[in-house]
Amino acid sequence: MLPPEKKLTVNVRMLLSSTTLLVISLFLIFYFIKKLKCVVIELVDLGKLDGPSNFNIIIGNVLHLHTTPEGIFKKLRQFARDYYPVYQLRALHFPAACILAPEDFEAILSNPIHIEKSLVYYLLHNWLGTGLLTSGGQKWATRRKILTPAFHFSILQQFIAIFNEETDKLVDTLKQLSDQPIEITSHITQFTLKTIGETAMGTKFEFITQKQLEYKQAILEIGEVLLYRLLNSWLVYDFLNFFSPRRWKEKRLVKTLHTFTQNVITEREKTFEKIELPTEEHDVYIGKKRLAMLDLLLTAKNEERTIDENGIREEVDTFMFEGHDTTSVALSFALMLLANHRNVQDQIVDEMVTILGDLRRKPTYSDLQEMKYLERAIKESLRLYPSVHFISRKLGEDFVTSNGLKLPKDTITHLHIYDLHHNPDLYPDPEKFDPDRFRPENTQKRHPFAYLPFSAGPRNCIGQKFAMLELKAAICGVLSHFILEPVDTPESIILVVDLVLRTKNGIKIKFVPRVK
Repeated sequence: MLPPEKKLTVNVRMLLSSTTLLVISLFLIFYFIKKLKCVVIELVDLGKLDGPSNFNIIIGNVLHLHTTPEGIFKKLRQFARDYYPVYQLRALHFPAACILAPEDFEAILSNPIHIEKSLVYYLLHNWLGTGLLTSGGQKWATRRKILTPAFHFSILQQFIAIFNEETDKLVDTLKQLSDQPIEITSHITQFTLKTIGETAMGTKFEFITQKQLEYKQAILEIGEVLLYRLLNSWLVYDFLNFFSPRRWKEKRLVKTLHTFTQNVITEREKTFEKIELPTEEHDVYIGKKRLAMLDLLLTAKNEERTIDENGIREEVDTFMFEGHDTTSVALSFALMLLANHRNVQDQIVDEMVTILGDLRRKPTYSDLQEMKYLERAIKESLRLYPSVHFISRKLGEDFVTSNGLKLPKDTITHLHIYDLHHNPDLYPDPEKFDPDRFRPENTQKRHPFAYLPFSAGPRNCIGQKFAMLELKAAICGVLSHFILEPVDTPESIILVVDLVLRTKNGIKIKFVPRVK
């Protein structure tokens, strides 16, 4: 039998434990009720939006999209036509507002309060972490500040020689295969991977080693796995994805991707020399050594301590993916369109002759800047086939759409760039390829947020000038050696939903050697 003082101690401990348990329980109940209230409010508000019918109150209407990647693409286009300017999609308790009107694009993208990416981007965290694409708040602002000088025009000028050199290698490959139609996707992907490697990472890739080949293949396969998780919305959460049949494949692919980029970082560190970080007075590094984006990251780690090893890998993974994949897709579609429109192709060649004199002369930075018709053709190609066909944000405050419907704070909004670009009210005869849509007198009449291949607002694409120069240099190099003839056409290709816009069966073009 315990003495009275020990009994008192035990009773006090039991009371404290019970009180603690009660407080935790009440907190969890309060938190659950608050979250449930938010979910209910969001479901009620978004339930007022038009959209495809719900299968039932639990599942929502996302099962309309449980079909093939090409079927999903067609369904989304149908929804855009049927439910303009905004409609709702819902999977379980995840409702989303799909945005289609340029007025709503402007209101969301131009307002820093809506700068946070949505739940959709959680899918990329295992691979890309929280780099520039997926992060938010102060972390995003810090990373953007570190990386912006890498895309200053004085740095971009240094990259033109690399663009031209890698284009020559691409041309040599196409010459070896030009006796028959060529499926260009893999060749263009290798070209853009090599250019982003040498320009942004300061590393040459030849894709002859096993590790480099495995990386290229892993990039292709990871999109399929992440799309599967997106369509099965409960798999967005890692603890539920644990039971996914594709979880182990994703882990294997991510390991391959991380190992490759870590090796790139390690090799660059061996030859890295300290550089002067940008300041207000000295806003970009200028010197004899070519500046790679990776050099800025290493300097920020060693000198400023504003990024660590893991952060550098996040940004390298992000730029290796975004810097090659979006440009590869854009170049493939642009070449297909030029093959199908000989008149546009010939006008570009005429412009090249006027500016370069000799068609085979390598263009300089200023030459590429002068090629306005080529730029209009690229812009029109990006209108028809935007590499990033949709983006997604979480609303930072309540929002009223252009048709007067209220979306509560924290609502997921999917902004469908493809449908914006194909809106007949903005672009008459929207399926027609017409570079003159981007003549200055025509663009002035158009809504400023009607054309968004590189997004817009504070989170616009940091590398858009880089991408445009690379596209110009590559097209110049290809057209100086070949006349493009159509095999695949806009009518014959099958578009599919992926991390970026793709075709189901690649793109085939015939490359006829050009007589000098």
